[in-house]
Amino acid sequence: MESGFIKFLGTAGARFVTIKQLRSSGGIWLTYKNTNLIIDPGPGALVRCSSSRPKLDPGKLNAIALTHKHLDHSSDVNVMVEAMTEGGYKKRGKLFVPQDALGRDGVIFSYLESHPESIEILKESRFTIGDIDFEVAARNNHPVETYGIKFYLGKEVVSIISDTRYFPDLNRIYSDSTILVLNVVFFEPRDGFYHLSLDDARELIKKIKPPKTILTHFGMGMLRAKPREIEVKIREELSADIVCAYDGLKLDLPLN
Repeated sequence: MESGFIKFLGTAGARFVTIKQLRSSGGIWLTYKNTNLIIDPGPGALVRCSSSRPKLDPGKLNAIALTHKHLDHSSDVNVMVEAMTEGGYKKRGKLFVPQDALGRDGVIFSYLESHPESIEILKESRFTIGDIDFEVAARNNHPVETYGIKFYLGKEVVSIISDTRYFPDLNRIYSDSTILVLNVVFFEPRDGFYHLSLDDARELIKKIKPPKTILTHFGMGMLRAKPREIEVKIREELSADIVCAYDGLKLDLPLN
C-alpha cells in the first residue's frame, strides 16, 4: 500500500547528546509511495526501527543516504546495508554517500561495497531512487564533505539542511522548500564551529519563509533551553509553523 511520511528516529546532535543518548540518534526514515529511504543512520538506527510503532523494516529499504561520514550520522550504515541486502544474499538497493565516506578513513566496510545494487557518489546533481527524486544543490560548510538534500515529493519540496556553518547562499538554495528540516545544534552562536545556531535558524526561516519548518539534531544547549519552550516562543515570534522535533515524530506527506 502506498504511503508517504517522514519519521525522526532520532533528534540528537553533536557528540555529548549522542554519547549519553539524551536523545536518540537513529536518523530520518522517509517513505514515499512504494519507496523507503533512511538518511543518516547514526547510533541505534537499527534498534529504533525495531522499536517504532508500527515497526519499520530495514529489509524493505530501497536506499540509504549519508549527508556526511561523522559517526552520529553514519555509525549504523553498515548494519543497514546488511539489512537492506538481507546479509548480502540479495543484491539490491542503493547507497548514496559522499566520496570521503569510502576507502581509507571512510565509514563503509569494503566487504559491503558489493552488496548494494549500486553506490552513488553524492555531489551537486539530481538523483532518483524508485518514487523519490532528490537534488544535491551545494556542498555545506563543514569539516568533512557534507551535503544538504532537497527531496521532490509530488508538490512538496522537503529540504534537509544537514550540519553546516551558516552561509548566505543557503537562503537561495532552499528558497523553494515547502518543508524545511534544519539541524540546529547550538542554542547560542559559537565562533569556530561548523553548525547552525538557533539565531541562524531564525535567519533562514525569515528569508526562505517555508510553509513548515522542523528543527532537529539538538546539542546540549538546545536541550537545556527546552525545545518545547523554544518552539512556542519562536512560533509566536516569527508567526510561522515551526516544530522542534522529538524522537519518533512522524509527519505525513500527501501523495500528490
